[in-house]
Amino acid sequence: MNITINEELRSFIDPLTHNEYAALERSLLAEGCRDALVLWGDVLIDGHNRYEICSKHQIEFKTVQNSTFASLDDVMLWMIDNHLARRSVSDYQRGVLALRKKDIVAARVAQRAAEPEAAAPAEASKVPESPPWNTREDVAKAARVSSNTISQIERIQKAATPQLVEAVRAGTISINAAANVASLPEAVQIAAVAGGKKELQQAARQVREQKAASKPPKEAAEDAEGDLRAQVASLREKVDVLSAENQALKDRLAALGEVV
Repeated sequence: MNITINEELRSFIDPLTHNEYAALERSLLAEGCRDALVLWGDVLIDGHNRYEICSKHQIEFKTVQNSTFASLDDVMLWMIDNHLARRSVSDYQRGVLALRKKDIVAARVAQRAAEPEAAAPAEASKVPESPPWNTREDVAKAARVSSNTISQIERIQKAATPQLVEAVRAGTISINAAANVASLPEAVQIAAVAGGKKELQQAARQVREQKAASKPPKEAAEDAEGDLRAQVASLREKVDVLSAENQALKDRLAALGEVV
């Protein structure tokens, strides 16, 4: 079977951590590859880690075709939506994915506005159009985080060193703390990451204290209140998601009871 690896797609989604990869490898060795790999023609679009492990250990796997895409952007949007729906994806990863989707959608809208007749009617109707995302709230809703969290992720993407980004991905430092540390010079960021969790927390605390000291008391109090409101909004969103999942499980159990 001829399977092509597109490196842009392979690197589009954050890789698994060492522990996640090892757990997946143990599962595949013990149970086989139960989920089919998804292909677009001969290009692999879902299951890169499974394909790598199965090839390494000669584990049999199945494939399924998804021929609904008209472009690589369509594939990327599908990959993003697919990962956003997974519970194992962290808040930071969901925020990054949602921001990537915003960029793709914005570029597509701009291109089509400049060349309204570029796509043939048949092709345009083949792939559903993504709705435009005009505000940070739209991105936050898709990522199931607060708009304040999205703002912090944007700051991290803009100014954080690769070492600090990896610390956020690994859960060594929170998104809020990392956004503060990202305002420091690169050398200080790298040293803080090398110093471990306590050093990162201390660096973030120093930045917060410096910001608070430079603001009038009223403005500082308003910022603290805004942070608390953002945290409450984020927790409420998570509760809503968990409540919906809980209700879905109850419905499934009720349906199984009726069948029995």
